[in-house]
Amino acid sequence: MSEKRIIYLKSEDDAQIIKDNGVILGKAHAEVAKVLKPGVKTKDLDKIAEQYILDCGGKPSFKNYNGFPATLCISVNEVVVHGIPSNRELKDGDVISIDCGVYKNGYHADSAYTYMIGNVDPKVNKLLKDTKASLYKGIEMVKPGNRIGDVSYAIQNFTENLGYGVVRELVGHGVGRSLHEAPEVPNFGRRGNGPKLQTGMVIAIEPMITLGKRFVVQEDDNWTIRTEDRLPAAHFEHTVIVSKNGCEVLTTFEYIEEVLVNNNQEVL
Repeated sequence: MSEKRIIYLKSEDDAQIIKDNGVILGKAHAEVAKVLKPGVKTKDLDKIAEQYILDCGGKPSFKNYNGFPATLCISVNEVVVHGIPSNRELKDGDVISIDCGVYKNGYHADSAYTYMIGNVDPKVNKLLKDTKASLYKGIEMVKPGNRIGDVSYAIQNFTENLGYGVVRELVGHGVGRSLHEAPEVPNFGRRGNGPKLQTGMVIAIEPMITLGKRFVVQEDDNWTIRTEDRLPAAHFEHTVIVSKNGCEVLTTFEYIEEVLVNNNQEVL
């Protein structure tokens, strides 16, 4: 028999720790957003985020997780997730997914945001907007008594109806004392299927949506996941908790979007 993975419910105090970590995480994202422009090396973005998290008394959740070598997963254009920071310089027209986690006081918070560098193709701009919108379609379905499949279906139905691909091999997940806990949260599925959502469940919802087909391949570094057809992808993620009356988002894009507004950049 296969072992059933335990879903750990969090108290209000636990949730507050995760929310506090979500503020650190959102501000770390914002520090990176401040310097995003053509010519910047992705490894320099990683240093900025790591230093900010350490200065706040936290630890980067991803660094050394299963051997991952960096604080940020930085995924450019056709890379969906798990891109490793490097000497690669950003170019005008790139889109860059930045995924990050913060661990402090015994709990993790996890979020991702996809940014535009300079003048981005209108189709890719729309992909980003629609992927972000799909995240909130999923969040709308988070309430006691619903099931994971309701969240999954909402994301899949919204994005596939717009002609996008929904990556199947990578999924959202529970978050807590471990970075990845039960249950898995796919971005595709059937309404009414999967674990029932209960008050105190904390999950990371993270649509990974492609402009072309949904198929992905893993590069030789054993981390980087890119689209098979090399068309761009987008990725947005929030950590949320199931509350008595619905859900509360524990991570934040507020600080990121303040930076975008201050830099006269489009807020998706």
